[in-house]
Amino acid sequence: MIDGLVNFRDTGGTPLASGGVTRHGVLFRSEALGRATPAGLQAFAESPIGVVVDFRTDRERAHTPDLLPDTRAFRIVELSLLEGAVSELAKDAVGAAGPDVSRDAAAILLERLPALGELYVAMLSHAAESFAHVARLVAASRDEEPSAVLVHCTAGKDRTGIATALLLDAVGATREAIVADYTASGRNLAGPWADAVLASIERHNMPVTPRLRELATETPAEAIEHALAWVESQHDSVAGYLRSGGLSDAELTTLRSRLAG
Repeated sequence: MIDGLVNFRDTGGTPLASGGVTRHGVLFRSEALGRATPAGLQAFAESPIGVVVDFRTDRERAHTPDLLPDTRAFRIVELSLLEGAVSELAKDAVGAAGPDVSRDAAAILLERLPALGELYVAMLSHAAESFAHVARLVAASRDEEPSAVLVHCTAGKDRTGIATALLLDAVGATREAIVADYTASGRNLAGPWADAVLASIERHNMPVTPRLRELATETPAEAIEHALAWVESQHDSVAGYLRSGGLSDAELTTLRSRLAG
């Protein structure tokens, strides 16, 4: 655990369909890193993490810069994905109606935002190369040096959730375990973190509609199931999807060896 972060975790220990579990210390996931405490930064520095993949947009990074230990170097890989940047999507949806839009009209516009599952499909439809790149980074990590991969976005539930689900599926994790890992984020974020996000939305004069609440703070199982079903319908398998993004068979084999052991 990293003190100050509520949705940080090691994906090691995820059950595999063939038996056994994924390896610890290879793939981590988190929300944005700006709230790590000094104790959290010390734990981060002592971790095997050497690569930080940031799925946030430039606006998100500028608003909440990551905090990283300054005691050693980290490789930062920025792979911006708009889908999942909920605050930007909401502001753009309401802003398109003009500066004088009423709260009632804003609520109607916000309820027209795509559900999480459809948002994920939109993300997957153009981000295969980005997710294949993450798979390649994990495959290239080593036990001999801090080179484990941490993936994160703002909440650590959508862009991060999709990336993690794809990697776990590609190495043979059970579907039940993949869904359980995804839904855990909603529980981790509940409480002060989610309350602060929803309060920020209200301060921007946007009503917290059911759709916006789901997009900003929740992780329903049907959302990740919908996303994975789309991948399988379009590419036969997650492995096929990652291949469409440029991941080679050799890299896929190395990924499985690295993460599944």
